[in-house]
Amino acid sequence: MAAVPLRRPLDAETVVVPVGQVFVIPERCKGCRFCIEFCPEQVLVESDRMNAKGYRYPVVADGKERACVNCGFCRLICPEFAIYTEEIR
Repeated sequence: MAAVPLRRPLDAETVVVPVGQVFVIPERCKGCRFCIEFCPEQVLVESDRMNAKGYRYPVVADGKERACVNCGFCRLICPEFAIYTEEIR
Protein backbone atom coordinates (compact mmCIF):
# COMPACT_ATOMS: atom_id res chain seq x y z
CA MET A 1 0.00 0.00 0.00
CA ALA A 2 1.42 3.37 -1.02
CA ALA A 3 1.85 6.06 1.59
CA VAL A 4 -0.77 8.78 1.40
CA PRO A 5 0.81 12.25 1.23
CA LEU A 6 -0.11 14.54 4.10
CA ARG A 7 -2.41 17.40 3.27
CA ARG A 8 -0.89 20.83 3.80
CA PRO A 9 -2.36 24.30 3.47
CA LEU A 10 -1.26 26.15 0.35
CA ASP A 11 0.29 28.92 2.48
CA ALA A 12 2.08 26.58 4.93
CA GLU A 13 5.49 28.11 4.19
CA THR A 14 4.32 31.64 5.04
CA VAL A 15 2.38 30.88 8.22
CA VAL A 16 4.29 31.32 11.45
CA VAL A 17 3.24 28.90 14.19
CA PRO A 18 2.99 30.82 17.47
CA VAL A 19 5.14 29.79 20.41
CA GLY A 20 3.84 30.36 23.89
CA GLN A 21 5.29 30.30 27.36
CA VAL A 22 3.24 28.72 30.14
CA PHE A 23 2.94 30.40 33.53
CA VAL A 24 1.51 28.54 36.53
CA ILE A 25 0.48 30.09 39.84
CA PRO A 26 1.00 27.06 42.12
CA GLU A 27 -0.79 28.58 45.12
CA ARG A 28 -4.06 28.75 43.17
CA CYS A 29 -3.97 25.22 41.74
CA LYS A 30 -6.30 22.57 43.16
CA GLY A 31 -4.91 19.67 41.15
CA CYS A 32 -7.87 19.07 38.83
CA ARG A 33 -5.49 18.20 35.94
CA PHE A 34 -7.83 19.75 33.34
CA CYS A 35 -4.95 21.73 31.84
CA ILE A 36 -2.82 18.59 31.57
CA GLU A 37 -5.58 16.49 30.00
CA PHE A 38 -6.78 19.11 27.50
CA CYS A 39 -3.43 20.47 26.27
CA PRO A 40 -3.33 19.61 22.54
CA GLU A 41 0.48 19.51 22.53
CA GLN A 42 0.91 17.56 25.82
CA VAL A 43 3.11 20.36 27.17
CA LEU A 44 2.12 19.93 30.82
CA VAL A 45 2.75 17.20 33.38
CA GLU A 46 2.01 16.91 37.08
CA SER A 47 4.74 18.22 39.34
CA ASP A 48 6.47 16.12 41.99
CA ARG A 49 6.04 19.06 44.36
CA MET A 50 2.92 20.14 46.23
CA ASN A 51 1.57 23.58 46.93
CA ALA A 52 0.58 24.74 50.43
CA LYS A 53 -2.87 23.16 50.02
CA GLY A 54 -1.35 19.75 49.27
CA TYR A 55 -2.13 19.64 45.55
CA ARG A 56 0.32 18.74 42.80
CA TYR A 57 0.34 21.55 40.27
CA PRO A 58 1.22 21.37 36.54
CA VAL A 59 4.66 22.12 35.16
CA VAL A 60 6.06 22.18 31.64
CA ALA A 61 7.36 18.74 30.66
CA ASP A 62 11.06 18.29 30.02
CA GLY A 63 11.85 19.00 26.40
CA LYS A 64 8.50 20.74 25.78
CA GLU A 65 9.60 24.27 26.61
CA ARG A 66 8.99 25.46 23.03
CA ALA A 67 6.04 23.17 22.23
CA CYS A 68 3.26 25.45 23.50
CA VAL A 69 1.31 26.97 20.59
CA ASN A 70 -0.38 29.59 22.80
CA CYS A 71 -3.85 28.17 22.14
CA GLY A 72 -5.09 29.23 25.58
CA PHE A 73 -7.01 26.03 26.34
CA CYS A 74 -5.30 25.70 29.72
CA ARG A 75 -6.29 29.23 30.67
CA LEU A 76 -9.87 28.76 29.52
CA ILE A 77 -10.42 25.44 31.26
CA CYS A 78 -8.76 26.20 34.61
CA PRO A 79 -11.49 26.74 37.24
CA GLU A 80 -9.03 28.43 39.60
CA PHE A 81 -7.35 30.84 37.12
CA ALA A 82 -4.03 29.24 38.05
CA ILE A 83 -2.46 29.07 34.59
CA TYR A 84 -1.99 31.28 31.57
CA THR A 85 0.20 31.60 28.49
CA GLU A 86 1.91 34.45 26.70
CA GLU A 87 3.25 34.45 23.17
CA ILE A 88 7.01 34.70 22.91
CA ARG A 89 8.66 36.09 19.83
